[in-house]
Amino acid sequence: MCSIQIEPVIETQRLRLRLPRMTDAPRVAKLLNDRELARMTHSIPHPYGLEDAQSYLAQADDADARAMFVIDHPEQGPVGVVGFDSENGAPEMECWIGRPFWGLGFATEAAQGALVWAHRDWKRRYVLARHFSDNPASASVLCKTGFLYTGEVKLSPSAARGEAVPSRMMVWLA
Repeated sequence: MCSIQIEPVIETQRLRLRLPRMTDAPRVAKLLNDRELARMTHSIPHPYGLEDAQSYLAQADDADARAMFVIDHPEQGPVGVVGFDSENGAPEMECWIGRPFWGLGFATEAAQGALVWAHRDWKRRYVLARHFSDNPASASVLCKTGFLYTGEVKLSPSAARGEAVPSRMMVWLA
């Protein structure tokens, strides 16, 4: 169960989702400077440095269009980011977890907590998401958190791959 606090902070069973800080930039840069992680995202280039992380975290200041949370583990510190981008209308959830933490259920747990927040506090009744067709791990996370396939496949850019990649579109309904 999630409890929402003022910061905002979202507490899940094992994680704490909180607003990003510039002091997170070195850790974010280290985790995102991973070709395999970057190639499964839309906007993360590879290689990825400290300036990239600082720019990425600064996006959290645009609260009208985005909501971004650092995924903190009590013993490991930041392990990833989950957020929503609504610049093009409907909010779209984005999430990444650093490779040392893959397969531990952190992405699913963080996404579930973020969706509770999006509905209760951000008042969103639906959220979009997409995953590259060659990324079954992201597909699994989205399905576990209640997203449904729309049947639409779109070409989406991948900064790390340098090309558009087929993406399966999904929707979550509150």
